[in-house]
Amino acid sequence: MICPGFRKGVPARPDPSDACFPKRAKYPTVRYVIPESEVQISAVRSQGAGGQNVNKVATAIHLRFDVARSSLPEAVKERLLAMADKRITAEGVIVIKAQAARTQEQNRVQALARLQALIDRATRIPKPRQPTKPTLGSKMRRLKSKEIRSQVKAQRTKVDD
Repeated sequence: MICPGFRKGVPARPDPSDACFPKRAKYPTVRYVIPESEVQISAVRSQGAGGQNVNKVATAIHLRFDVARSSLPEAVKERLLAMADKRITAEGVIVIKAQAARTQEQNRVQALARLQALIDRATRIPKPRQPTKPTLGSKMRRLKSKEIRSQVKAQRTKVDD
């Protein structure tokens, strides 16, 4: 297939909608779907104002997910447990409470979506940092400012007569 935009072997600027120039993912990730058998879901009463419905009906959802016993790969488990997230307990259990919606089913969907988002964040491999060296100009500016500061402080010493 000859891609449009090529003229005498010189490629034109790629058009994002062009099939000849496929988009590449910035960080290739795999999405791990959590089986519902690994998630414990319990319905509890919602907190806060809301009248009789809040006091009578258990619409809030408590979701518990044990990371150590899950079917996730070990590398993802380690990154998940290393996250600084208040929803992950010291025992390695993720606890999510969803109570924004009025129905139990909507809260259940929201809790599962939050769990999936947390796991998706842990599956992305962090990009390694490339160490850089300071430029010559930045070194010279630093040394110049040190020299000026040194002269200012030198004027504070006692004068010998």
